[in-house]
Amino acid sequence: MNRLVIKGGRLIDPSVNVDGLFNIYIMGGRVGTIKPADRDTTELVEGAPGLEVIDATGLVVLPGFIDAHTHLREPGFEYKETIKTGTQAASSGGFTSVLCMANTNPVNDNASVTRYILDKAKAEGTASVHPIGAVTVGQLGERLTEFGDLKAAGCVAFSDDGVPITDGTVMRRALEYSKIFGAPVVSHSEDPRLAGAGVMNEGAVSTRLGLKGIPNAAEDAMVARDLSLAELTGGRLHIAHVSTRGAVELIRSAKARGVNVTAETTPHHLTLTDEAVVGYDTFTKMNPPLRAREDVDALRGGLKDGTIDCIATDHAPQSAIEKDVEFDKAANGIVGLETAFSLAYGLVEEGGLTLDAIIRALTINPSRAFSLNKGSLRVGSQADIVIVDLNRTWKVDPSRLKSKSKNTPYGGRTLKGVVIKTVVNGSVVYDATKENS
Repeated sequence: MNRLVIKGGRLIDPSVNVDGLFNIYIMGGRVGTIKPADRDTTELVEGAPGLEVIDATGLVVLPGFIDAHTHLREPGFEYKETIKTGTQAASSGGFTSVLCMANTNPVNDNASVTRYILDKAKAEGTASVHPIGAVTVGQLGERLTEFGDLKAAGCVAFSDDGVPITDGTVMRRALEYSKIFGAPVVSHSEDPRLAGAGVMNEGAVSTRLGLKGIPNAAEDAMVARDLSLAELTGGRLHIAHVSTRGAVELIRSAKARGVNVTAETTPHHLTLTDEAVVGYDTFTKMNPPLRAREDVDALRGGLKDGTIDCIATDHAPQSAIEKDVEFDKAANGIVGLETAFSLAYGLVEEGGLTLDAIIRALTINPSRAFSLNKGSLRVGSQADIVIVDLNRTWKVDPSRLKSKSKNTPYGGRTLKGVVIKTVVNGSVVYDATKENS
């Protein structure tokens, strides 16, 4: 039975409104007791073989982060990422749980694929993996999958992410089923006809670069449709990777009306604008695209007032085969698990967001959105923990990322906030102090 004591750290747990210096005692993979750090722990350490003690003095102790939007690529695209390398990236970024999207090969549209992912994660993973099943068979947008079978096999939600569901009737039926099975439908909100052949945000920058643009309306129109269908059906809707001011306003209004909706945005949409595309760096190509400054400001405002619930990475590994080409031919996406916390904390340093807000968006909020019973360190909860140093900086070196792919636009950038240790189910799965210098 693994036993662990984390001593003297500043424990911040928004789920129970705790912020102070505490000692955390862990036994059997669960939080046993939490005591003020000024209490003597000698009696627990002496004569207790097998007890691991972590001195967290000067560090911050948080519930393990939950990523509501990860592409692990396995099965089918192991040259980009595997469950092993993807969860290693997650652990080094402080993520103890990841929700993996269904656009694998074969698509996770049946229980056998779900079981394969879970078995692989149990054998090789360093973070908990929660599969998201496809909404439609083969992600073709035509015939619904067997939600009940997928849920029973271990899926926590349903999404055709990467492919928008253009048939409103299919989306309506999916939301009706989401209500029955108690699992949200995650919407990739994009009108493909409006997006057309666009490769970046439509605006002054795309005009200057001579690249075809994707208007905000491509996202806004589909968000409006899906919110309307969620209101009609009473189903559970989660809007993925929100990127526009209009979408934030639509979601805010829907929540005020009582629509059962949650939403996420990404660290890159919170920290970069379409100006980053200048230079035609394919690592800045993603879907939805990087937007204008007014959209970034709206996303930050939405996160601040609770309109946007989660910060999710949309970790999308791509190899040089997909990225080392002309901008308009390059695949979308960036890796994000290892930079997410530092980028989010940078917003706190700038003064636009509170530490409490970003911790909520990385822990208890995604847990509640997907009914995971995680994101909290209350006594008796699973001991998923991350220990961070908010005063330490690091330079992003793509070659040293744990992810198998290196497609990040943040290479060479110095970020503040370093993950020191990650604990999953009471066991240390990542320790920065043991990494090669």
